[in-house]
Amino acid sequence: MKEVNNVEDQLQQADKVDENQGSAPRTAKGKAKTSLSLMWVGATLVLCVLFILAGAPRVEAQGRDQTKSQTIRQYTAILQNVFDFIQKHYVDDVDPKSLYEGAMSGLLNALGDPHSSFLGEKEMMDLTDTTHGSFGGVGLYISKPLGENVNGKPAYVEVASPIEDTPGWRAGINPGDLIIQINGEPTDALSMDDVLARLRGAPGADVKLLIRRGDKLEFPVTLTRAIIDVPTVKSAMIENIGYLKLIQFTPRTVDRAKDALAEFKARNYRGLILDLRNNPGGLLQAAVDISDLFLDGGMVVSTKSRIPDENAVFNATRSSVVPADMPVIVLINRGSASASEIVAGALKDRGRAYLVGEKSFGKGSVQQVFPLDKSGFKLTIARYYTPSDVNIDKIGIPPDREVKFPEFTDKDAEKLKALITANRIPTFAAANPKATPADIQAFAGQLNREYQLDAALLRRLIRDELNRTSIAPVYDLEYDVQLQEGIKIIQSGTYKTLMQSTKTLKTLQEEANMEGMPLAS
Repeated sequence: MKEVNNVEDQLQQADKVDENQGSAPRTAKGKAKTSLSLMWVGATLVLCVLFILAGAPRVEAQGRDQTKSQTIRQYTAILQNVFDFIQKHYVDDVDPKSLYEGAMSGLLNALGDPHSSFLGEKEMMDLTDTTHGSFGGVGLYISKPLGENVNGKPAYVEVASPIEDTPGWRAGINPGDLIIQINGEPTDALSMDDVLARLRGAPGADVKLLIRRGDKLEFPVTLTRAIIDVPTVKSAMIENIGYLKLIQFTPRTVDRAKDALAEFKARNYRGLILDLRNNPGGLLQAAVDISDLFLDGGMVVSTKSRIPDENAVFNATRSSVVPADMPVIVLINRGSASASEIVAGALKDRGRAYLVGEKSFGKGSVQQVFPLDKSGFKLTIARYYTPSDVNIDKIGIPPDREVKFPEFTDKDAEKLKALITANRIPTFAAANPKATPADIQAFAGQLNREYQLDAALLRRLIRDELNRTSIAPVYDLEYDVQLQEGIKIIQSGTYKTLMQSTKTLKTLQEEANMEGMPLAS
């Protein structure tokens, strides 16, 4: 915010202008200064009276309790009066729309809720495009803490998940990566609107990012903007197991999931893997409808707000599409958020699926968009609760079986940074787009000798880079350890036994409270 000069400074500046004119006698200058002083004093008195009148309810209420409605009226009056005063007295003509949008942004930002915000005309259009499945940008779902820093650390942009087959995904950006800079500009000082404005834009233009992964690894990435068509569902058979990957919850997700399940049934599937990894969420109703495919009646999720009459319970119908005795494995990771967690939480609490992978993101709040002509605002209106009455906001959902991809050490991070800087893997992929497994094995061995990095990690990085030069495969059984574990559980015949030992989120929360530990720590 620009600092406003006080009255004395402005009078001194006016006096300097008067002296520079040079033609007026000194007495005239004195009169001019006196007149100007009276004008400023008068303006100051008007402003003081204005604020005193607006604050009258507070003054009159001294000595007795003030009701909240009186406080609301008081501040509403002050806001209106300041708005009017700026319009009349600011040195330049002010666009009322700019003041309105600034005030609205301030109101929503004051909530300290990263999910509540004012949406200008462009943001409203972008939100509509994203929800309906098409928008321009780099293909990253992101979040950003409010404020200058969080826990003493800069409030950088965090990647919630990349969208498959988009520039961000092809560049190898992962959930949890931090975007430190955009085109050389640090992101900790940018608002979320500023970040989106820099990431989105004309297709074909480059955006240069600095990515931080973990505590040690930082590397530059250049993304070329494209029209992002958000996919919703991918599916395939893995032997006799149906594999259903939900990428986002949109109005089209449920119908496409039903089509995939019909195909699985026609091919006599004996188990199902529901992949919700890196799914950032989407529409609440789509999440309820997906859960309905697996549940025979009963609660899917409930929402609770400050107003009891607005609380809601969403139930499944009495006819599931997936047979009740069908083994179901749900894959989750830190990129599984919001609507994904509604589905995972419902199936876990209802004892309908076994969760494999890593703890989910932890977004347990419900937002609604309220249009205001061409602009609008997004407001958190409720929190959602799983069937066992647990809210997982900022906590996440723990898997029944944790399976993590191999992690690199600080020493590995330095080696990996050197490998990325050398651009060896992208160069190989560009020169060998149809590399065979033997080619990949040989190149990974060469890199292993040069950089002393794990050969399995190198093979995966090479395969990922090759996949990014084309449409992503539905699954990658060779390197996906979480998917491998899900298939193993179904094929081993241990699913029913494992399900007998699973616990609801409520039970896990109670046990964690007894031990003095947070849920899913």
